[in-house]
Amino acid sequence: MADLAHSLRIQAHANALANLRLHTAMAPLSQADLQAQRTSFFQSLLATLNHILAVDGYYIAALVGDPNPEAAWYQYQPAADLPPLAVAQRKSDLRLVAFCDALDAAGCDRVVDLPRGGGRIQRDRAAHVLAHLYMHQTHHRGQVHAMLAGTTVKPPQLDEFLMPSEAHLRTAEMQALGWDERAVYGPLAAG
Repeated sequence: MADLAHSLRIQAHANALANLRLHTAMAPLSQADLQAQRTSFFQSLLATLNHILAVDGYYIAALVGDPNPEAAWYQYQPAADLPPLAVAQRKSDLRLVAFCDALDAAGCDRVVDLPRGGGRIQRDRAAHVLAHLYMHQTHHRGQVHAMLAGTTVKPPQLDEFLMPSEAHLRTAEMQALGWDERAVYGPLAAG
């Protein structure tokens, strides 16, 4: 039986796999394509990817207990091109995976302080913060996916990373990150 911590671990891995696939698909795009104004919240592919990474930095800093998570947000320097953004996103994703790999029931229930400016501290359980973070990532990756339809790049499939039975659909990404199906997905994983 899967528990909450295991489910959140799978989602952390799925997030990293989706980002890897998305960034790989986008690699052939020109700088002009990455920065072209498009219909979305952040109006370009690069601006949207930078937003995902900046928000990830804030929430992951809060989750791991960094002393000043707001600094991750306020000090974020947007990447001007995809390769350095992809490297920074992978580093962020692996930090989240490491946090979730150590997660247990008590860790899911731990209260996380989220400074919100002006001295206000929002307090939520780690499991809720993670659920919110995953929703945020999915929401904005979906926007990038839609914006790609206006480029020469075919939007990649991004929803094949949660089901243990779909190992054959993520082989390349699992290998690229050096991950083992059974270690991530448990005994029902293929392989």
